[in-house]
Amino acid sequence: MINQRPIKSRPLPSSSSLISTSSSSSSLSSLQPISALNLHKSDQTITKMGRRSILKPTLATILLIFALYAFFNTSIYPHTDNTLPIHTNPQIPQKAVSIYMYDLPRRFTYGVIDSYTIARGGTPDQDVTKLKFPGNQHAAEWHLFSDLNNPKRSRSYVTRVSNPDEADLFYVPFFSSLSLVANPRGGAGFKEAYSDEETQEALIEWLEKQFYWKRNNGRDHVFICQDPNALYKVVDRVKNGVLLVSDFGRLDRDQASLVKDVILPYSHRINSYKGEIGVENRNSLLFFMGNRYRKEGGKIRDLLFQILESEKDVIIKHGAQSRESRRMATQGMHSSKFCLHPAGDTPSACRLFDAIVSLCVPVIISDYIELPFEDVIDYRKIAVFVDTSSAIKPGYLVKLLRGVKKDRVMEFQRELKKVQRYFEYDYPDGTVNEIWRQVSLKLPLIKLMINRDNRLVKRQLIDPDCSCICSNKTGIHTSL
Repeated sequence: MINQRPIKSRPLPSSSSLISTSSSSSSLSSLQPISALNLHKSDQTITKMGRRSILKPTLATILLIFALYAFFNTSIYPHTDNTLPIHTNPQIPQKAVSIYMYDLPRRFTYGVIDSYTIARGGTPDQDVTKLKFPGNQHAAEWHLFSDLNNPKRSRSYVTRVSNPDEADLFYVPFFSSLSLVANPRGGAGFKEAYSDEETQEALIEWLEKQFYWKRNNGRDHVFICQDPNALYKVVDRVKNGVLLVSDFGRLDRDQASLVKDVILPYSHRINSYKGEIGVENRNSLLFFMGNRYRKEGGKIRDLLFQILESEKDVIIKHGAQSRESRRMATQGMHSSKFCLHPAGDTPSACRLFDAIVSLCVPVIISDYIELPFEDVIDYRKIAVFVDTSSAIKPGYLVKLLRGVKKDRVMEFQRELKKVQRYFEYDYPDGTVNEIWRQVSLKLPLIKLMINRDNRLVKRQLIDPDCSCICSNKTGIHTSL
């Protein structure tokens, strides 16, 4: 800041210095006002000159600051081919993060697909270009793997590098969720050919031999374990890394947190709604189709069935995963104003994302749910939240929803349409790109933790220390 000294006004000259002593009194009276005016103008001129002298260096300083900003901004983050997509969210990395994807042995990637196929009586195809990932709600691991293997990928928040020395992050592309369900179904005389637990152990053994894993104790590594039970046997050995999960339902507070991990949406199982917003073709008030009986937090489902199954304009059905069930669910969600989303065995379930792409306003009844991409999506604009204790009161839920006006439903639908792309894994600027953005934003924290680890004395702690910030476990009350 420039120090500015005040400009002192010169004192007015005396009358004797302005007029001659020989002047008459009449002349004096006529000269005095003129002289005073001229002196006032002179004083103003001096003041203006002082202001100009201050203004010039001030403007020069401001211009210098802008010039320095422009210089350093372009030199640190020059324009490259790694152009990031246009995004309305202020949290955008300044440049694409470099990521190295491990070339894992086949058994951890394509081999899991082979094992899944064999366990169901099929014949695996050795041509990887013809392999198809089994269609399920945990297909995020396939989409991320395919994206990094795509030589034509562009405009992403992460850039794949072939040299690990150039990498900021390391992606471990183990199909952990598919591995969980690839186990043989068994039966008389059936010989077990695949073990998810053995595969998890083998992965860690392979990983622990890698220099880059040992270098930073795995903190700069990224794992996807979208199923609540994926990597369950070895999660304590990978918990330092960034975990890509759908919720924290089965993870301990020292294993996962919103600070270091990323919440992913499930892949939607039903077709997206292609029509326009409106309620004319949505004759049902509320729709739900899924397992009535669940464990843990999902026990609320049975109570909701008892309360809602006799209500007018409410469709609530028990149904397992099948092609026919998906067809019926598509029809039901596309023709209902609201779609019920109670907790499953863990707080989240795939039906939430089925509802979003159906423009069917989700009614979320789950007190501890974590939701994907909350830094760019305000879920209060696209969903109704009802706390569990209120939802199980007879008559409460339907009365609440019947009170929602048509215009309010359409407002929800407009907001759903705006965010629909965030839940489409096949869109170029859809879910995959958003996941990479979320991952890239973790890099400053990862570097902080690596540097912190290198200076701290190792201690045995009963409870997590300040490096573990747990997810928000605060319940949410009715949002309408």
